[in-house]
Amino acid sequence: MVTAARPLPRATAHPPRAIAVRHLGPNWYACVMGTAVVATAGAALPVQVPGLHTACTVIWALALALLVALLCARALHWRHHRDQARAHLLDPATAPFYGCLAMALLAVGGGALAVGRNWIGVEAAVALDAVLFTAGTIVGLAAAVAVPYLMAVRHRVEPGQATPVWLLPVVAPMVSAALGPLLVPHLPPGQPRETLLLACFAMFGLSLLATLAMLPVVFTRLITAGPLPLALTPTLFLVLGPLGQSTTAVGNFADMAPGVVPAPYSAGFGVFAVLYGVPVMGFALLWFALATAHVVRARRQGMGFAMTWWAFTFPVGTCVTGAEALARHTGLLAYDGLAVGLYGVLVAAWATTAVHTARGLLSGGLLAAPRRAPVAPRPATARTTSGAAR
Repeated sequence: MVTAARPLPRATAHPPRAIAVRHLGPNWYACVMGTAVVATAGAALPVQVPGLHTACTVIWALALALLVALLCARALHWRHHRDQARAHLLDPATAPFYGCLAMALLAVGGGALAVGRNWIGVEAAVALDAVLFTAGTIVGLAAAVAVPYLMAVRHRVEPGQATPVWLLPVVAPMVSAALGPLLVPHLPPGQPRETLLLACFAMFGLSLLATLAMLPVVFTRLITAGPLPLALTPTLFLVLGPLGQSTTAVGNFADMAPGVVPAPYSAGFGVFAVLYGVPVMGFALLWFALATAHVVRARRQGMGFAMTWWAFTFPVGTCVTGAEALARHTGLLAYDGLAVGLYGVLVAAWATTAVHTARGLLSGGLLAAPRRAPVAPRPATARTTSGAAR
């Protein structure tokens, strides 16, 4: 006897690819940022090393491939795990990492003009950078407003929970400010060029003032509540991001200003690049030493690998590009040496972190665990706001 076929019940299980990205958070864009900056920083080094430019181009291509793969994986995550993705926005430990999406788009776009144009051509590089710069700037400005808003009205945070991760969303516009001037020569002369350059200068001010408002909170927590948890100690290097990136930005403003803005202001950009960049780079070196001391202490106490190790890459890379900018505008060999030395640190940090990340992916340990992501700081429920309880 033939009966009408009943409709199959709706599948409740996720496909294997969706299960694989279940725990993929926005913090993974740090891999793209850290890889792209190795290429862009290496391309502008004041020394000529045989094969370096080709190596930088290959690394940029790797960053581009990583960006495409992560965008696809995150789209799959939003499609099949929408509730968890929305929960990330309501989690004060995870929401700031949405700034990494903007910076990943911007870093790869800037690398297209710095090194990628040798492989894909200038026109394709300009088009790619224009698309990624526009998308990254929109996402970065949205994150700079939305994440602090959520922290104020939806998240429940205490002073003792402050970490340098809170800087990520407000630093994203500074990356736009630093990389936007690369597109200025490719716009029509006149109003378009001046508008873009001054818009980047406005984003420089936006990000700088927001960072100056947030950084004391982070520093006060560090002094009054003691060292960060071991897994979060590498995030201290995130403070270098706005310092190095802002120094890079003012240097790029000075490079592009002549012929774009009126003469008195174009000369002012050149003066500002030195008067701002030198003291800020000095503070960056101070913080570099402080963060390194904390990392050495944490390592001795058993700090193992976590995704927070990517904080050793992009922020240090911005200090490399900042030192390169100061070398151009001061002519001092000391900044040439600083750029080369910091680039060596950057390459070593990137290689070490990339190897550990690859091992973690191959073993399934970085995505399969149902625990909280290692980069996300946990609320210090047992600690008072003064940090007295340990």
